[in-house]
Amino acid sequence: MPGRNADGRLRGIFTPNLVPLDERGEINEGELRRYTDWLIERGVHGLYPNGSTGEFTRFTAEERRRIVEIIADQAAGRVPILAGAAEANVRETLRACEHYAGLGIRAVAIVAPFYYKLGPESVYAYFREIGRNTPIDVTLYNIPMFASPIDVPTVRRLADECERIVAIKDSSGDLPHMIRMIQAVRPNRPDFAFLTGWDAALMPMLLIGCDGGTNASSGVVPELTRKLYDLTLAGELDAARRLQYDLVTLFDTMLYQAEFPEGFRAAVQLRGFDMGRGRQPLSPKQQVDLSLLRRVLQCLLAEHGFADEPVGGCPADTLPVDREELATIVATVLDALQRRGLLQL
Repeated sequence: MPGRNADGRLRGIFTPNLVPLDERGEINEGELRRYTDWLIERGVHGLYPNGSTGEFTRFTAEERRRIVEIIADQAAGRVPILAGAAEANVRETLRACEHYAGLGIRAVAIVAPFYYKLGPESVYAYFREIGRNTPIDVTLYNIPMFASPIDVPTVRRLADECERIVAIKDSSGDLPHMIRMIQAVRPNRPDFAFLTGWDAALMPMLLIGCDGGTNASSGVVPELTRKLYDLTLAGELDAARRLQYDLVTLFDTMLYQAEFPEGFRAAVQLRGFDMGRGRQPLSPKQQVDLSLLRRVLQCLLAEHGFADEPVGGCPADTLPVDREELATIVATVLDALQRRGLLQL
C-alpha cells in the first residue's frame, strides 16, 4: 500500500488538507470530495485531515469526525489516512480514536496537551494513557509553538513501552532535534516513523533519515512536493535542491504574508477550488492584504505552470530568479525560528 514500506512504517508525503466551506460557513462536502480526488491523482502518498492546516480547532468534534468520514469514503482505500484525533482531554481523544479505527483509518495524529504548558513527565503520562488504550496506531505530534513540547527521552520511553505508538510528526523544523530522536528510537523500534511538518526543511530532513512529511505545501502543489521527495530519495540532489528552493519561496509567502493558514487557502483557491471564507474573521485591512497576496501567489504558481499570470502580468522581482540568493533561504527560515525562540540549536 502506498504510504507504507515493507516493515509497515509510515512513509511519504501525507497532505494536511484544508476544508472548503460553503457560503454559510459549513463543510462543502462536494468540493472536499473533489479536492481529495485531486490530491490523490497528483501523487500524494496519504491524506492528513484535522491537522493545523486543516484548522481542526475551528470545527466541532462532530465536524472533525465528519471531515474524516468524507475523506475516508472518497479515498476508498487508494491512499492511507493519518487523521488528527487531538481533543481537549484523554477521554475524548480515545473516543475519537475508536471512531477512526471503525472507519479503517491507518493511524491517528495526536498533539501534546495544549493550553496548559506541561512538563515532560505529564506529557509522557498523557501519551502513555492513550498508547495503552487506543485501538488504532498513534503518531505523536510535536508542535512546540502551540503545545507542550515532546522531548527526546519522552519519545524514546513511549516508543519502547507502547507498541501502538508508531511514529512522530515533528513541526519544529529543528534538524538536530530530529537527528537525536532518530538516534534514540530507531535502534529499538526500526518500524517507528519520523515525519517532518516543516516544508522549508523537507529535503534535509529526508537526507538525515526522515520517512516523509506532513507538509502544508503539498495541499497546494502536490506535484512539487512529490517530485522533491522522489528526487531526494533517488539521490538526484542538485535537482532536488533547486526544487526545495522554489518550495521555500512559495512556503514563505503563504506562511508569513497572512494569518496561517489563510495564505494556503488563497493558494488552493488559485488551483481551482472554491474554498469559501475561513471561519476566522478577518479585519478589512487583512482582507486587502489577502487580495494582494493572491496576486503574488498567482505569479509564483504561474512560474511552474499551475496558474495563469494575473491581468497585467507579473513583476520580475516577484519571481525567484536569483538562485544564489535563494540558496540562503533555508538557513534564513531556521534563523528566524531561532530568533523567535521556537528553535533550539
